[in-house]
Formats: sequence, C-alpha cells, structure tokens
Amino acid sequence: MAIKDVDQSNLIVVANNIVKLYGDVRALNQFSIKIRKGEFFGLLGPNGSGKTTSIHVLATLISPSNGEIRIADNDPSKNPIEIRKKIGLVFQETTVDRSLTLMQNLHFAGQLHGLSKAAIKDRSQHLLGLFGLEKHVDRPIGQLSGGMRRAVDIIRGIIHEPEILILDEPTIGLDLPNRLKIWKFIEDLRQKSGLTVLLTTHYLEEAEPCDQVAFIDSGTIIKQGNPKSLITDLGDYIVEIQAPAATKIIIKTLLGEFLDGGGISYFRCLQKDLNSLTDLQKENKKEIENWRIRKPNLNDVFLWTTNNNSTDYK
Repeated sequence: MAIKDVDQSNLIVVANNIVKLYGDVRALNQFSIKIRKGEFFGLLGPNGSGKTTSIHVLATLISPSNGEIRIADNDPSKNPIEIRKKIGLVFQETTVDRSLTLMQNLHFAGQLHGLSKAAIKDRSQHLLGLFGLEKHVDRPIGQLSGGMRRAVDIIRGIIHEPEILILDEPTIGLDLPNRLKIWKFIEDLRQKSGLTVLLTTHYLEEAEPCDQVAFIDSGTIIKQGNPKSLITDLGDYIVEIQAPAATKIIIKTLLGEFLDGGGISYFRCLQKDLNSLTDLQKENKKEIENWRIRKPNLNDVFLWTTNNNSTDYK
C-alpha cells in the first residue's frame, strides 16, 4: 500500500518499505512504521539491527535508497528543511561543543532554528531551571558532568519546541538518578505539549511506558505492539533453570522451546502448567542446580523475538 492510500489524519510519521543500501549491504530492508501524533514509540533491536540508520533516515540526515516517507505531512525528498523545523534530535553521543559555554551552545542551537535572542533566553531559563542548571550557564560544557551534558543535549533538542523528539540512546552511560531525572522531564513535556517521542534504547525498562514498541532486526520490523500486551502474550511466567541437557529436554516436553544464555535456560510457562512443573522439579531436583520462576518483562520479549531464528533457540 502506498503512503497516499494511508489515512494520515492522526499519523505524524509514516515509513513504507524503506530500503537503505550501502554498497551490497542492506542497512534497512522493507522497513515500515507508523507513529501517531502524541505517541511514545520505542524502536528496539540488537546492535547492528538498523536502529540508528532508520533514525537518520526519518530525521532526513540521509536519504533512503527506496521507499516512501511522510513526516508531519511533508515528503523528505521535497521539504527536508520544513521537516527539520518540526524535529528535535538527540544523538547517541553528545554533540554539544565542549569549548563553548552552556549558554553559548543553546544560543547557537536556537539561532539555527531562527529563534530570536529573547525567545532563546526565555525558553532556556525555563528548561535550565527544570534540570537545575541555571548556575552553570557560563561554564564551558567540557567542565560539566556527563549527566549535565546530556541534559544540555536534550534542552538543545527541544529549544525550538518541535512536534517530534527523536531520542537515540538518550541515557546511555548515565547513572540511575540522572536517567530518572531525564525521563521525568520527558514525561512531563509529553503530558503538557502532546509531544511525539521516538526512542531507541538498550535499557528496555525505559521502553515499557511506550504506547507502542517495534523490534527491528536486519533492517526489518519483526514484531510490534503495546509493551504490556507483548509481555502478556509471552506467557504467565519465565522459568530460569540451570541443569544438565538431559533434564532440560525433559522440561521441554512440558513447556516447549527454550533459550540458552550464560549457562541458564529460559522457558515460558503458563499458569496451568505450574503444578506439572513443580512435580517435574521434585522428580529432577538432584539434577537441577538452580530454579527460579518470575514474571516476564520487556527484556524477555526482546530476547524471544530477536533470538527466534538463533542457534540459541532450542
């Protein structure tokens, strides 16, 4: 289906069968997503899966080799500048100038978006106050902590009040307090402004509040849905077992396929199977070194989705 045939009344990002070639390498292969206005959307996948390439294509930083895209009712091939006005982008690595002061960085970013000095000052004061950075405006970025620099990256990404905020691994390398502070800020911003947020992250707990997540592998979306629904569909419990191969084969007859990782095997379990599972555990307790039953989470969905064709899938 072509983009012109898609109802875009509530859509702000539409990508249809995007291909991106680097020589013979397909970084994106029939990549397709739809993001609604005001939605919190997570794009998840292993290293090298195509996450950053897809972000760069959607942000008009690179052009696709094939396929169709519409961003905020604009075609990137015709109106890339108009799209960039509507997008805020926070890269994996900090891109603030370490030799400039905090305020000089924000002035530079604001002027790139055509903001007046008065508008830059007004918006900066408000945003800096939310992160407690008001006293650091005259310090060179190189003298700030990693958490402070990341906050400046995010402030710079939203100073022009975009409709879409793209966060590519926004909290990588940050400690928990700074990660929580950043996510509190993003959530408050979404609630107040209706901002659309597109996130990539390796901290999958950060993606659990998303309205939708899509798993990408080899440049293709392989699964998509609401995180809570995907977790529910996985099963009622995850059973972690450390045991000899013969014992795992016995358990497999009851629970089905499992994943191996780090010496531990992961099985999916339904509520109705718990009694039979307990009986199996008692019968094989001498062989089982470790045994744990817990609720599934988005990390489990990630592992079961991206390992579905792996040699670790037994």
